[in-house]
Amino acid sequence: MFNLVPWKQTARDELDTFRREVNGMFDRFFGGFEVAPFEKRNFVPTLDLSENEKEYVVKMELPGIESKDIDICLLNDVLTIKGEKKEEKEEKGETFHRVERSCGAFSRSIRLPGGVKEKEINASFKDGLLKVSLPKSEEAIIKKIEVKTT
Repeated sequence: MFNLVPWKQTARDELDTFRREVNGMFDRFFGGFEVAPFEKRNFVPTLDLSENEKEYVVKMELPGIESKDIDICLLNDVLTIKGEKKEEKEEKGETFHRVERSCGAFSRSIRLPGGVKEKEINASFKDGLLKVSLPKSEEAIIKKIEVKTT
């Protein structure tokens, strides 16, 4: 049988006190800036998919990207939008304390709920907003059937 050994709380208390003191020192030194590990953030743009009776509409926010850096393809009712947001270069004489802008390549794929007329797809890009209009095929359009009373 194991003997029970009393737990000495003092060692743990000392480590907690030391951790709080070091954290406070960093807070005072950086003037309230959050200290986080430096890591390259991936750019994952948001995507909206809406539908009306005639078409599907995909909107994607792509600030800081040029239209030439965007690729769109449709294969088996899966719309894929790819692109790259270039990293901005540091200017000489500037010191950055925090950089939160994302950069890098991205790829978003979304399965459409129904078929589309591929030859009539239209994509536009203005003020950082990509809009892809995908007209529904005849099979995907919901046909309303009138119920008659007899």
